[in-house]
Amino acid sequence: MWDMLRLGLVFIAPPFMKKWLLRWFYGAKIGKKAEVGWFSAVSGRQIELGDHSSIRPLTLIHVLGDVQIGSYSEISSFVLVYGSASLRVGKGCYIGPQSLINVDEDVEIGDESALGPRSMVFTHASFFPYTEGYWVRRAGVRLGRRVWCAAGVFLHPGVEIGDHSFVNSRAVVSASIPEGSVVEGNPARVTYPLERTLRKPTPGYVDQAMRRVLLDFAEVGLRRELGLRPESIAAQGDQLSFRWGGAPYRVVLIPALGELAPLASAEGGEKRIYLVNRPGWVPPGHEMSFDLSTMRTKYLSDRVHTALRLFMLRYYGIRFTEEA
Repeated sequence: MWDMLRLGLVFIAPPFMKKWLLRWFYGAKIGKKAEVGWFSAVSGRQIELGDHSSIRPLTLIHVLGDVQIGSYSEISSFVLVYGSASLRVGKGCYIGPQSLINVDEDVEIGDESALGPRSMVFTHASFFPYTEGYWVRRAGVRLGRRVWCAAGVFLHPGVEIGDHSFVNSRAVVSASIPEGSVVEGNPARVTYPLERTLRKPTPGYVDQAMRRVLLDFAEVGLRRELGLRPESIAAQGDQLSFRWGGAPYRVVLIPALGELAPLASAEGGEKRIYLVNRPGWVPPGHEMSFDLSTMRTKYLSDRVHTALRLFMLRYYGIRFTEEA
């Protein structure tokens, strides 16, 4: 009774109270800038939420074992996690909306791994009576490091997926998968090694990739999401210029290759954001930047900087951690 009462109190509490209640009720360890959204709740024997981790609105995690959510990991909205064992999610992970995870046995998700929307993980399989000869299966599920399960994947009890693997949409995985695999189908089968799909990330390749990111940010991030008019966005070489909230902005790519064109001093209160792919290059003054050699940036309240960071994460899987 007490367990359900405190779970309900966390669920209905506003976000600014949830972390305080989790510490009080469960002795939770909560990192800096961790978030638990509206009408979401977490319960467990021991709870640990890492730095910058987030549990989005309308998500329920109710287990009898431990709950560990690593730094920079996100549990999206409408996710249900329940069971008598433990959930351990590594750093930089993602669990998509409307996913369901049964943890009657332990579920472990390695660093930088993801479950797409409407994925299901089961560690306990039975319905028909065992005493009538039907089967029962109870076994944990483990995803290695850098495993991507796309939308609608179903993982059976006892499945282990090796590091650096991709499981295609709507695959039904009933047997363990070796590392470095691309998997699809029902039942899921290895189709080819993941390394066959990868390109060598030379400095020149990263330059071209970031040019594409810059142009797509103008269309998707600025025009669609921030609502800027197309004629108000100017693209010149490796730069984007526009106005947001009454202030002029310029996003500048600093490529690894070639000579840099001279950068005029910022005038008229112009705010600059640098995408730096040249090791050792330091932005002038205290201007905003994303360092592609260290994959770090400052987490700022600036709306455009935040929009660009989330755009790169959401659409291109480019993840920046916070500068120390």
